Amino acid sequence: MSGDLKQLQHKLQLVFHNKQLLRQAFTHASYVNEHRFNQHEDNERLEFLGDAVLELTVSEHLYHLFPDRPEGELTKLRAAIVCEPSLVRFAERLEFGKYVLLGKGEEMTGGRTRPALLADVFESFVGALYLDQGLEAVTAFLHRYIFSQIVFDGKLQTTDYKTELQELTQHHNMGALEYRIVEERGPAHEREFVSEVWMDGRSLGRGTGRSKKEAEQQAAQVALEQLRQA
Repeated sequence: MSGDLKQLQHKLQLVFHNKQLLRQAFTHASYVNEHRFNQHEDNERLEFLGDAVLELTVSEHLYHLFPDRPEGELTKLRAAIVCEPSLVRFAERLEFGKYVLLGKGEEMTGGRTRPALLADVFESFVGALYLDQGLEAVTAFLHRYIFSQIVFDGKLQTTDYKTELQELTQHHNMGALEYRIVEERGPAHEREFVSEVWMDGRSLGRGTGRSKKEAEQQAAQVALEQLRQA
């Protein structure tokens, strides 16, 4: 196991039982072609499996998150999450590109940042995690790093407003941010959260959502709009 992949596990708070599965998830076919005598296996089969696991876990998440939405709307939401541009953003956010094993030719032509490659690696990682630790581990991973970053406001958005707000305030040395859940309302199966983002004793924005993370993202979006108009 390379030091890089150990670092990745530490960052993701995961420990793979089968380290070879993790290595395979980040092994591109171009690397295998240049190291044929070392019996490496590329990530294409894991990508195939990960695609199916993503479809299932995302479908289940949306099914429970939106109990009143019809099948057609859920299908559109799922498609927006598992489409290549979204998977690329997820992979970029987790810096998956820097861990990929590439052949020299692919490396020289910018393969490490190529969208299709990044989307494939994300799916491969999900497939490897499923084989190593099961569906529950995949669901926990997606909730921690993906679902919490997706904002549903009629149409799907995968913008990470909290990160944008953090970067803006740090760049201008504006002060520390604090998110507060100021209200919870509705029955348990339709809970709604209200969040406010504060800085230096004043509220910058308020947002609502079906989860605390979603409410915080909405609050951050409002705060960003306010600060940019000031």
